[in-house]
Amino acid sequence: MSPEAGSSTSSDDAARMDLALREAELALRASEVPVGCVFVHSTDGVIGRGHNNTVASCNATRHAELEAIDRILADRPASALTECTVYVTVEPCIMCASALRQLGVRGVVFGCGNDKFGGCGSVLSVNADAADPLAALPARGGVREAEAVALLRLFYSQENQGAPVPQKRTKMQLELAKQAERAVSQWHGDGGDGDGGGGDRGAGGAQRPGQVRGPGGES
Repeated sequence: MSPEAGSSTSSDDAARMDLALREAELALRASEVPVGCVFVHSTDGVIGRGHNNTVASCNATRHAELEAIDRILADRPASALTECTVYVTVEPCIMCASALRQLGVRGVVFGCGNDKFGGCGSVLSVNADAADPLAALPARGGVREAEAVALLRLFYSQENQGAPVPQKRTKMQLELAKQAERAVSQWHGDGGDGDGGGGDRGAGGAQRPGQVRGPGGES
């Protein structure tokens, strides 16, 4: 079966998350928080993709999942979402976890945790709250986690030239940036310096789930 079809082996999980990571790379290149996702239909494979678009849209709700949902609903009925598993690089925030549960998606697989805004266990368990009459939304993390973290590190290691008084990067930020750049090279298989667009397969400084800090926790 194609990695884009609806099975659930660990190798398929990794391949599908790779597609989400590439969406996150697009966000990074657009100066958005690098979060990406794909919706995998049980029989039709990937039917939707999205990445954060909050800066370009000037709309704080335009997270990766909502971007993908809107694109899917432009061509398919809402019932198509009930046959989908969502692969997203960062644990869905409370808003997105609630939306996914209300839409009845089959489940969520995420890369790294989100201990600031996570809605699938890190902060709240919106996906499984027993007080909600809707069916629970299965969620699990840790798939391509290191790559997801590396992308966030690359984003937050950059100087914010749009700030009123741009701050120079600290020594720690510079070191984390180097680690992330090496991770990018490993992910893309070039063995050299990264270009700020990828992740890693286990960089020494990788964080564990639930350790994403600051606004990068949005998804």
